[in-house]
Amino acid sequence: MADETPILKIHGLTVETIQGNTIVDHIDIDLKRGEVLGLIGESGAGKSTIGLAAMTYARAGCRITGGTIEIDGTDVRLLDAAGRRDVRGRRIAYIAQSAAAAFNPAQRIIDQVCEGPVVHGLMSRHEAEAWAIELFRSLDLPKPETFGRKYPHQSSGGQLQRAMAAMAMSCRPDILVLDEPTTALDVTTQIEVLILLKHLIREYRTAALYITHDLAVVAQVADRIKVLRHGRQVEEGATDAVLHHPRESYTSRLVAVRAAAASERVSLDTLGEETILSVEATTAAYGPLTVVNRVSLDIRHGETVAVVGESGSGKSTLARIITGLLPPSDGRIRFKGRVLSKSLADRSREDKRIIQLVYQIPDVALNPRQAVGEIIGRPVHFYFGKSGQQVTARVKELLRLVELPEDYVSRMPMQLSGGQKQRICIARALAANPELVILDEPTSALDPLVAEEILKLLKRLQAELGLAYMFITHDLDVVRRIAHRTAVMLKGQFVAFDSTDRIFAGPHHPYTEQLINAVPVMRTDWLESVLALRAKGG
Repeated sequence: MADETPILKIHGLTVETIQGNTIVDHIDIDLKRGEVLGLIGESGAGKSTIGLAAMTYARAGCRITGGTIEIDGTDVRLLDAAGRRDVRGRRIAYIAQSAAAAFNPAQRIIDQVCEGPVVHGLMSRHEAEAWAIELFRSLDLPKPETFGRKYPHQSSGGQLQRAMAAMAMSCRPDILVLDEPTTALDVTTQIEVLILLKHLIREYRTAALYITHDLAVVAQVADRIKVLRHGRQVEEGATDAVLHHPRESYTSRLVAVRAAAASERVSLDTLGEETILSVEATTAAYGPLTVVNRVSLDIRHGETVAVVGESGSGKSTLARIITGLLPPSDGRIRFKGRVLSKSLADRSREDKRIIQLVYQIPDVALNPRQAVGEIIGRPVHFYFGKSGQQVTARVKELLRLVELPEDYVSRMPMQLSGGQKQRICIARALAANPELVILDEPTSALDPLVAEEILKLLKRLQAELGLAYMFITHDLDVVRRIAHRTAVMLKGQFVAFDSTDRIFAGPHHPYTEQLINAVPVMRTDWLESVLALRAKGG
């Protein structure tokens, strides 16, 4: 039960760009100890901006221009720089949406997790390391005693996201700002993180702002929900009331998109017989560790094959093998019957062109110093030798194809929302006129309405251009909607590969059953029912 006195009080919060455009418009938040407030809304609604502002921080090009931000009665906006530094991490901590962009690549993970409690004088280095290992174990990270010795690039995206949760929890803060903390996690790991967060909130009476686009996830952790759009509040209320009895039409649309996902299916009937990609008994390793073990896969013209599995199962590594970024130690990759060179460096320009990759996190994939026209135009020049006005014309054509205005040519990535950035990544892939596009979690960082638009865009592009997709994801609702066939990956091998309907219909491999049962539903008692079942040994 939350205490009655708010630990966080935000009144009249206003955030503007340096040009004077309002991003967050007079937002109020009262958050009690032990209480979780879910912030939901479309990309660009101001959710992350509010979360950062709670720490009196604004992104480059933005500034907090109005309102009070009180933590335990102290208006942190009135503190000097040293006072704010003392509050951040110790009283309020932040888990960012993109762990890959948040970690220092030059420091070991353990050093970054231990830094907060040591700098704030809460623990000795020895105590901080012991606490970090305990957190690693709670978060189900591999070999928790030695995991922290790794550098960030030596961990999978899901592992790094869990490590970032450990870093935020290291000072046992009063308030957590959770910005999509389970975005990069598979559904089985997501449960463990949600359970840990609920445990942390209860044990330490931690308050939390939970920023998410997943309504089923927010249903498990939030006591109240605030719905945002264009920086303004649309509605606020108890979680169950907002999800099942929304008052505003915009909230109803968010809920309806999630509900519709459970009923949509794709059919194999319209597919042709031509196989364009064949992965034959392929094995690959990072040093002594085998990550993909004798995997075989085929994808037909115009087909979408989904690859699902837990973090570290080898999904993204398989994508790297196919694109030539990681040469396999055994096996072959064929495209329309022709064997491709194992290494990207040895592939011809044509072989590079026919397979393109769209990354999971557009913030990391886009060069922040290049304008949209240069980002999309580079492959046009590289693959087809076009220049000048020819490149510009093709870039504008591609922008129209992904449903963005032509004048975005001159925009920088920082001026785009998450959904817009992902459209730019898709346009860049299409600039090569590929036959196969590998999509690595392309909708995982997007809110429901924007994700819905991206899925519709991908389906339209597939129908118009005859594209084949390999769709890597942990979102099984997306798999049902877009994939003709689905491969389930565990510890570097496929444990199932069949039509999507048959994968979900069963009978299932035990791991497939585990994945399906781990998908949260939009019911506030779902996680509690999972915990109750575990307590009974079910």
